[in-house]
Amino acid sequence: MYRILSQENEVRERRAVSRRPIYKKPELLACAPNQVWSWDITKLRTFEKWVYFYLYVLLDIFSRYVVGYLIAGRESSILAKELIEESCAKQGITPGTLTIHSDRGSPMKSKTVNMLYGDLGIDKSFSRPSVSNDNPFSEAQFKTLKYCPLFPGRIGSLTEARAIGRKLFTWYNCEHRHSGIGYYTPEQVHYGKHVELHKIRGKTLLSAYEKNPERFKSRPTPKAVPGGVWINPPAQPGLTVDLYEKTVSGIFLKK
Repeated sequence: MYRILSQENEVRERRAVSRRPIYKKPELLACAPNQVWSWDITKLRTFEKWVYFYLYVLLDIFSRYVVGYLIAGRESSILAKELIEESCAKQGITPGTLTIHSDRGSPMKSKTVNMLYGDLGIDKSFSRPSVSNDNPFSEAQFKTLKYCPLFPGRIGSLTEARAIGRKLFTWYNCEHRHSGIGYYTPEQVHYGKHVELHKIRGKTLLSAYEKNPERFKSRPTPKAVPGGVWINPPAQPGLTVDLYEKTVSGIFLKK
């Protein structure tokens, strides 16, 4: 009977199961600073059970530079709006040039934040529901901060949290040498200082190679900053950054 029903396309699911909509995988490419930002909120533990402070962080995915952060006693769409607005003003963002990616938390999906996106000409992008790796840059940045020796296990007050935050983000932006951007600091890459530093590294390596060539398997070259950074690159064979160009709306079209 099932073979006959299958031939007539009559076999279907008879159980009462939930059918969720299919969400499109976000695919974003940044080839320079201030093209794609990622943001998220994480909890900071206190000495009181079930009481937390909340750390909001806006991160540029190309340079890994923290363009803005905020520590508060609650999650709030109004605070998120103020942080995004101030960060865009500080970075001189012009309408139609920036995409902001986040998960689907309440502040991220709020009307307040989404109206701000419209006012500033910002394209929005969201992770798929129940998918943990659609916002990898923010998650990795939180882990880097929380495993830093400067980070305490618990925080006693909001004043203390903000003092620690200033130290942590100064270290992260200006001192931390990130492996994903050629072991430059996020500040160096965000503001283009790495270009001159790359030439200096190349000269230093060449000098060491000429003095002691037997110490090297081949002529050394300094690690470069990637030409483009993806959130979920399309699964296409032979895909390179050069095959794609960024439109003003933040969508990438194949040449």
